[in-house]
Amino acid sequence: MSEAEEQEDREILMEIKGLMIDPATNHPIVILRDDEGDRFLPIWIGIFEASAIQMRLESVQTERPMTHDLLGSVFSELGAEVRRIRVCDLRENTFFAEIEVETEHGEIVRIDSRPSDAMALALRVGAPVWVKEDVLERARSSAQPAADEEKLREWFAGLDPDDLGKYTM
Repeated sequence: MSEAEEQEDREILMEIKGLMIDPATNHPIVILRDDEGDRFLPIWIGIFEASAIQMRLESVQTERPMTHDLLGSVFSELGAEVRRIRVCDLRENTFFAEIEVETEHGEIVRIDSRPSDAMALALRVGAPVWVKEDVLERARSSAQPAADEEKLREWFAGLDPDDLGKYTM
């Protein structure tokens, strides 16, 4: 296997550190960080997914199950376990993820998902989030950023880890 193929296959364990608002667009951003705190991955998400993630980060309980709670319950009742979430691709500025599930018979099933939905589920079932290393590299070195994107990159570079998670619903 070539070095490029090995890098493509390597995955980095990331933590859902928190949510922020993009100061340029007012869209929510979920922030993933590696264990050492050296690498961050911002993923812009929708408002409803941001609310689902933030509710779980803040341990807010709802009277009735939300969609991601329901999905976790369905897996559990069927004897399946969500083993992990993989952010596995980046195409045309869109991230792709998979929910990796192990059935009661030991079969591994990978289910295509938006990263935001996969992360909301991961928080509910205690599953780890992994990101392919080549996705991290491509996200970092994506096409020449526009002026607003360059300001946002500078803003991310100057973030203190204590600043993360300051998102309000």
